Amino acid sequence: MRRQVVLDADTYVDGVLAGDRALLARAITLVESTVPAHEALAQEVLLRVLSRTGNATRLGISGVPGVGKSTFIESFGWMLLEEGHRVAVLAIDPSSARTGGSILGDKTRMAKLSMDARAFIRPSPTAGSLGGVARHTREAMLLCEAAGFDVVVVETVGVGQSETAVAGMVDFFLVLMLATAGDELQGIKRGILELADAVAVNKCDEERPEVVTRALGDYGAALRIVRGHDAVWTPRVLKCSGLGGQGLPELWALVKEHRIHMERSGLLAKKRAQQAIRWTWDLVEDTLLGSLYSSAAVRAAREGLEADVAAGRVTPTLAAKRLLEVFSAPGSSEA
Repeated sequence: MRRQVVLDADTYVDGVLAGDRALLARAITLVESTVPAHEALAQEVLLRVLSRTGNATRLGISGVPGVGKSTFIESFGWMLLEEGHRVAVLAIDPSSARTGGSILGDKTRMAKLSMDARAFIRPSPTAGSLGGVARHTREAMLLCEAAGFDVVVVETVGVGQSETAVAGMVDFFLVLMLATAGDELQGIKRGILELADAVAVNKCDEERPEVVTRALGDYGAALRIVRGHDAVWTPRVLKCSGLGGQGLPELWALVKEHRIHMERSGLLAKKRAQQAIRWTWDLVEDTLLGSLYSSAAVRAAREGLEADVAAGRVTPTLAAKRLLEVFSAPGSSEA
């Protein structure tokens, strides 16, 4: 397969700012590249479009398996298109821990939305990044904003570590749930309810009204227990149907209400500034970890130390300290 030619910075910048979806996709591929020359070019492109970012509504969406995230996002996105918005969807796809491959199936699950010129769907592999979130999702989000998409949706792989990372890059975090949760409610991590700005009971048209009503009450009670009194924002519980479209206008109205509240209070700017700082340190940690694993000196010491730990001859704490000492020695960080 022929390798795609890397363009110059002017071409990427002009294409992104013009809203060219093909060049936007190529620019995102560029920021996802781990080739040093590509990374330098990607940062130049990002710096040049940075002034055109920050105006979009950033929406994170998660949910339990089988809740219908893709169907919901396609219906929700289509409603927003009809209101005059431009919608970008960054769908985090799980990478195989064994092969590094990913499914990247969201374009097939959101076929109608992906074909509309006012929308852009980008499935991104996690590529082993901590928490299951693609390392460069934040940068892809900035490129989408620079391209004129005023609603950017980040869809997570499911209920797990990735939710914390996604909640740390969006303005509004929505959790989709099912009315027939039953014991499932007990299995939901407390953390995801602590992150939620709203919980939406999806597929409400497929269940009996009394079941939906009970579920709304259960989730509302769970939120009150977990969140208690929150002076910043009180999370809401709504019902909706991604397939039938019920409740979607009310949900969008809630997102807009949250945005107005955060802007007027000055909390949106503060939240985004804190997210940017956290992003910086995440990259520092990611880069250091990558350098540690690629160090020739660490690789040389690793096998013996792992054998010692497995045999009980040394504690994991001492082995970790030794590996860090090896890594910190002059010249040892070279691959």
